[in-house]
Amino acid sequence: MRTIPDPEQPEYFLESFPRDAFPAYVWTERPATLPADVWMTETTHRDGQQGGLPLTTEQSLRIYDIMCRFSGASKAIRQAEFFVYRPSDRKALEGALERYRAGAPIEPTTWIRATARDVALIQSLGIRETGMLASSSDYHTFHKFKPGGRNQAAQTYLEAVRLTLEAGIRPRLHLEDATRAPMDFIKPFIEAVQELAAPYGNELRPKIRVCDTMGLGLPYEDVALPRSVPRLIKEICTLGIQSEDLEFHPHNDTWLIVANCLAAIRAGCSVINGTLLGKGERTGNAPLEGVLLHVLGMGYFQEQRPDFTVLNELTELYAEMGEPIPPKYPLYGKDAHRTRAGVHADGLNKFWWMYAPFNVPQLLGRPLEVSLTKESGLAGLIFVIRQHMGLELAKDDPRLLAIHNWLIGEFDNGRQTSVEWEELHPIVEQHLGNVPA
Repeated sequence: MRTIPDPEQPEYFLESFPRDAFPAYVWTERPATLPADVWMTETTHRDGQQGGLPLTTEQSLRIYDIMCRFSGASKAIRQAEFFVYRPSDRKALEGALERYRAGAPIEPTTWIRATARDVALIQSLGIRETGMLASSSDYHTFHKFKPGGRNQAAQTYLEAVRLTLEAGIRPRLHLEDATRAPMDFIKPFIEAVQELAAPYGNELRPKIRVCDTMGLGLPYEDVALPRSVPRLIKEICTLGIQSEDLEFHPHNDTWLIVANCLAAIRAGCSVINGTLLGKGERTGNAPLEGVLLHVLGMGYFQEQRPDFTVLNELTELYAEMGEPIPPKYPLYGKDAHRTRAGVHADGLNKFWWMYAPFNVPQLLGRPLEVSLTKESGLAGLIFVIRQHMGLELAKDDPRLLAIHNWLIGEFDNGRQTSVEWEELHPIVEQHLGNVPA
């Protein structure tokens, strides 16, 4: 075997894995199309509800308040969109607008279908911007309209855009199903919207939201349109759409949601639209906390970071509502930082960075945890007792061995579920005495 260099000090690659921040990108070559600024917009009150999240006015405002505290002075989230079709949604929008006018950091906007009737709904609500559904693939334009077709759909959307502009409201066109849409529709439609909006000035210039509605986009440039997210973003940029006026809104149907968000940013898109904790239609929207973790790693938000510890309150709220996030949901699931393997627990005991992707307790406000199973061994017991009682026990401590014998007996007698601290605590006290936690 060839000699392997053995340094005096371990190599931790601290430039990539800093001790006080999320993992960082060390660029070999910074993408030329990377935007100067990146931020998020939020759609829990619209797509989250559409995906089955039942929100009362009070719950809607609690969520809005939490996302404002999460974003804070960082401006990581700048807008949140609301439905306007039910009285409870309009009351939530009114409450959010009051908070925004009083200094809350996230601007409330609305979402409507691109029809004249829906534009009439928002004219007196006091909002400055609205999203407008503009389905763009032939799957939609030929089957939503009668008799159907691209031109009929485009004319319907453009009439709604005109009415929105006349009302002094900035239009944000949501190109639904863009990753199955022909550029022969998208390009001339965007150009028509730009031409229509030109006389109304820069403040009302339209935004474009590219929607990967069925999660079919791919994060690669070496695949053809319409599936290539970076190609799609770059094609739209050639029409003169500024990066800050371009949003990407994906779904997670084929597991590529965060990768597609990062590909969109790298291609020149400044804004990602999604939800905190990924709530949304079917498999969910872009989990903004996951996207932001990587965006921070790219070098954005260095002066002021969003407060990721605040999202623990959102997980609690969703649990109260009967809509808990899955136990193994990344970052915030109750098992996201929990190990059950003895070899992992042993690693946590010896050097906890070994089995932590970053400083989880500091950055997320969540503990590294061990659940005790037949595989967790003495190392698991040592970790749990130290974590909850502040005691450091040796592996040959007779008291520890007695507790371990009880644990093994549980599994030898057929137990299949793990042992958590609440159940273990009285056993520990029996052998160690009533030591304060």
